[in-house]
Amino acid sequence: MTFRQFALKNVTRNKRLYAAYFLSSMFTVMVFFTFSIFAFHPELRGESMNGYVSQGMYISAGIIYIFSFFFILYSMSSFLQSRKKEFGLLMIQGMSMKQIRWLVFLENMFLGFLATVGGILMGLVFAKVILLLAENVLIIEERLNFYLPVEAALLTFLSFILLFFVISLFISYILRSRKLIDLIKGDKKSKGEPKANVPLTITALILLGAGYAVALLVEGLMVVAVMAPVILVVTIGTYLLFTQLSVFIIRRLKSKEGFFWFKTNMLLFSDLSFRMKDNARTFFMVAMVSTVAFSAIGTLFGFQTYLTAGTKITNPNTFTYWGYEYDEKDIVLINNVLQDEGIETKQEQVTLQYFTIGEDWILIAKESDFNRFAGLIGEEKINVPDGQLFVAEFEGVEFGQTEQLMEQTIRLDSDKVLKPNELIYSRALPATDSYYIVSDHDHEQLPDPIDETIFHAWQATDGEESVFAAAERINNELSPPHAFTSSEYEMYEINKAYGPVLFVGLFIGIVFFVSAGSFLYFRLYSDLDDDKQKFRSISKMGLTDKELKKVLNRQTMLLFFAPIAVALIHGAVALTALSHMFHYNLFKESVMVLSVFLAIQVIYFFIVRFYYTKQIQAAIQ
Repeated sequence: MTFRQFALKNVTRNKRLYAAYFLSSMFTVMVFFTFSIFAFHPELRGESMNGYVSQGMYISAGIIYIFSFFFILYSMSSFLQSRKKEFGLLMIQGMSMKQIRWLVFLENMFLGFLATVGGILMGLVFAKVILLLAENVLIIEERLNFYLPVEAALLTFLSFILLFFVISLFISYILRSRKLIDLIKGDKKSKGEPKANVPLTITALILLGAGYAVALLVEGLMVVAVMAPVILVVTIGTYLLFTQLSVFIIRRLKSKEGFFWFKTNMLLFSDLSFRMKDNARTFFMVAMVSTVAFSAIGTLFGFQTYLTAGTKITNPNTFTYWGYEYDEKDIVLINNVLQDEGIETKQEQVTLQYFTIGEDWILIAKESDFNRFAGLIGEEKINVPDGQLFVAEFEGVEFGQTEQLMEQTIRLDSDKVLKPNELIYSRALPATDSYYIVSDHDHEQLPDPIDETIFHAWQATDGEESVFAAAERINNELSPPHAFTSSEYEMYEINKAYGPVLFVGLFIGIVFFVSAGSFLYFRLYSDLDDDKQKFRSISKMGLTDKELKKVLNRQTMLLFFAPIAVALIHGAVALTALSHMFHYNLFKESVMVLSVFLAIQVIYFFIVRFYYTKQIQAAIQ
């Protein structure tokens, strides 16, 4: 058997440990290849897209490539940690450290080659499905037909072969300093009972509490101002949470004899402080990577909802048209298109008049005009008695001008002064700012306005299914610049512009989350041999299968869900702060994003737990 064959058999013998590394690497290659397919697609590189989507895909592929380097580097480090004893035995049998480094280099290059080729092939298999998905998510008018992505495949192959080559060199280099005694003993050196530093434990609580408090209490643009310090504080607090606070809590639980000696708790907590201390960096990395994934996708999804919901709120009418003077030609064109598309509408028009109030231009509407437009969208009409002044704030949007208007007064030509005496919320007239409403009689006694605009509104009563087609035709046929708007068409434009960002963010978030799950898998299986020996010894003392499953279930649950629980809390706080910044409730979007990720992690946990328990049971039989 040649040395290369020996390296190949080493990989096949360790397929349990290498499985997650190989599959995760292959998935990363597939995602990178997918973005490359988009970046090199003829339709996305055309002038119609202005290179926007293509550039986004290039940037995303770069982010994934950089992240892949650190992910694979960490994965290989985990493998080396779990194979110390194996390397030591090989050295006893006469293998030199140079040969061990060459063995590791060959193994990693072999796996890297298979992962790269496998990722490209998987990408080709699912390419058409992903292209069809992209047509809808990116809202691209042109069809993304399948093509042979030679450039994408070549770029992916060369990039990842180079990545695996560099990492293989790096890993083989750091093995130079390993001593034989260290390799043989592996992790059997006594590290002593882990102890928590009380001041650092308190610091962890203070940093996390302060970070959460600031993130949840600030609003508006202050959220952006405190973002960097809050992230820094919470990051440090999270690291101390896993390295100090977790150990402190476990030691406190172990000190309670009634709890520690209850059923199988002793088996779980006897070495849990060691595990938490050893796994602290992994937990910290998983928590932060998962938080990035939660926050990024939640932010993108929430921001899209905010934009589309805001468009619906600020455009209650089916169609609107603004003008500084009455342009009959445009109005005729709009009515003709509506008639051609079979859309029946109710139509109103008004001349909006603006007056100088204090230092601002303020709209003052008369009661009859307001009631006509309120009736158009189904709002209740109002009655403004002579001599009274109403302030109208656009319902669902805070412009911040209402309080100022409530303190101002209006002087009529008759020297009569009107003071605001009632505040109403309405979407009847356009959402530009808060404004005044007076009776028709009082409106006639106002001084000459300083500005006027003509506002037309159409509300569809039949043929709503043709609204988008009509809006698209009108936008194309009106001579620019024009002030025609349609909520349906505006939401289409928003989704079309925002789709690439959401698509890119979703894929990157998935890559981060899959990698986080793989980190946990590596950590769990790196301790498998020690767990086999431990439970084999305990089983001789009468541990039943039911008790064994219970202990293993709790142990794997702590490993999987401790960092994920922290990440979910971090993500919930981050998305709450985002909702405070936009003054928009993102609770529904936050719950959806966090629930989906939690469900994926639960499924992953059950799969890993099944195979892990099976390995332990096989070892003790």
